[in-house]
Amino acid sequence: MSVVVSVEDVGVCRKQLKIEVPGPAVEAEVQRVAQEYRKAARLPGFRKGKVPLGVVQKRFQEEIRKEVIDRLVPRYWHQAEAESGLDILMPPSVEQVDFEDGANLTFDAVVEVKPEIALGDIESFDLPEMETEPTEEELDSAIEDLRRSVAEWKDADRPAARGDLVAGTVQVELEAEEGQAEPTPQPFSIEVGDPNVWEELSLAVTGQKAGTEATFERQAEPEGPRLEHRVQIEAVRERDLPELDDAFAAKVGEFETVDALREALAERLRAAKGQERRRSRERAVLDQLRERHPLDLPSGVVDRETENILRSYAEDLAHRGIDPEKADIDWRQLFDQTRPQGEKEVHGRLLLDAVVEKLAVVVSEDEFETSLAALAKVQGKSTPAVRQALDRAGRLGELRTQLGRDKALKRLMGEEEPEEASESAEDE
Repeated sequence: MSVVVSVEDVGVCRKQLKIEVPGPAVEAEVQRVAQEYRKAARLPGFRKGKVPLGVVQKRFQEEIRKEVIDRLVPRYWHQAEAESGLDILMPPSVEQVDFEDGANLTFDAVVEVKPEIALGDIESFDLPEMETEPTEEELDSAIEDLRRSVAEWKDADRPAARGDLVAGTVQVELEAEEGQAEPTPQPFSIEVGDPNVWEELSLAVTGQKAGTEATFERQAEPEGPRLEHRVQIEAVRERDLPELDDAFAAKVGEFETVDALREALAERLRAAKGQERRRSRERAVLDQLRERHPLDLPSGVVDRETENILRSYAEDLAHRGIDPEKADIDWRQLFDQTRPQGEKEVHGRLLLDAVVEKLAVVVSEDEFETSLAALAKVQGKSTPAVRQALDRAGRLGELRTQLGRDKALKRLMGEEEPEEASESAEDE
């Protein structure tokens, strides 16, 4: 017997299901819950577990009613979901629960579903070509960066220039009111020209020698005043770059020769440029796929994706030692600014799911196990432990779905043969 009474459209990609739990099932659950309450009930004039069932049902009527609803609604929602055949994207929003003694229990479940997608051209894409072989200039730059990273600092008896290390103190110049102490000079040590350093400070110390002073103005906030800062320069240091020889190669990576070091750096650059090429081509495919297939997107799914992006951003701030709750961030405004990115992500995933279905992309068990093993290696855990954790969180299916999308994207980029072609190749 079907428990789905009706299905109605209630918005873009939104359906409302009216679900009815049969009266006998409701009554059986009421009796079951009432008996549980009876066993635990402590009422004046009765021994524990001996309170008459009718008294228990009257005394705990609301509690029993709530417990019955809490048990039956999820159970019969799962049955309704299976019966409906809908491609549901998110857990339901349960509304309008009607439940009276001796009657059926009914409730409405509002869900967001996948939009109908009619795929058009998914074969011809304009993919960017990028050179993955590093140039001599790129290799030279990589080696210089490596030399700079291990160089020691030595005092420089000259004016500071870009790339030098400058140490000293900086103090905001304010007119102190009577009885108010002047701002305390704050120590600093910066590399001139570092993008993470105030540009005004880098410019102020450029051309200055140790023992000199400099000033600069800076506007701390968009609407705030420009404040003058005074800098005392205590030291100017320059890098003492190591010689580029076999001893240096051995020191930085146990390479026997500079040529061996250079080849290792070349391989690293190839890998990095290859990854950037892949990302660029993936973006191009997804952008063209979205442009060819405009969709009305499920707003709740977009909101959830936007929240996930912001959650990742907040976690990144926390890892960098910044308290997201205390940071001067208008999260509501940031949500609105980030939502277009959420729309792009959801749009792309829905289209890739449609491609998976159309091309009959299948994730084999070997591919699934390989992915689990790779994930376990990154997390420093065993594969069974990762599988168990994902299973408990209900995310094993998500992993398989994402692997299918990845395979579909490779197919669109021409980097993977169709399943039939792969199988025939194996047979040969």
